[in-house]
Amino acid sequence: MIRPQLTADGLAVRLPIAARAESLLDDLALAYFEDPDTLGALLAEHGENVAALGRAIHGRDVPEYERAMRAAAADGSREALAAEAPTADDLDDLLGPDDAIALAGRITKLAARIRHRTAPEGPAHP
Repeated sequence: MIRPQLTADGLAVRLPIAARAESLLDDLALAYFEDPDTLGALLAEHGENVAALGRAIHGRDVPEYERAMRAAAADGSREALAAEAPTADDLDDLLGPDDAIALAGRITKLAARIRHRTAPEGPAHP
């Protein structure tokens, strides 16, 4: 589960995902080590699709249908890469009602602590 925490300066709530990113990168590295030709081709294809999507999104006269096609191509190549990284399925937290409420409570407490520390003096509401 996500473990919210305050940033070092105490001005924001941080939802750390670095450990998950590290795990995904490790799995991609292992997959590349085991089959560099296949994974290299998948990475190159995905990179090309993401670059094409970026051009479609930021292009001036690019029709919406082309943006949608580029987004679908990038989604497809991303899914193919994720299939090579078994932990990719574990990146999203799926929370039941009780866990979701507990997480929301922890985030709210941290946010209240920030607001309390940074609020100007005097009553908050007229």
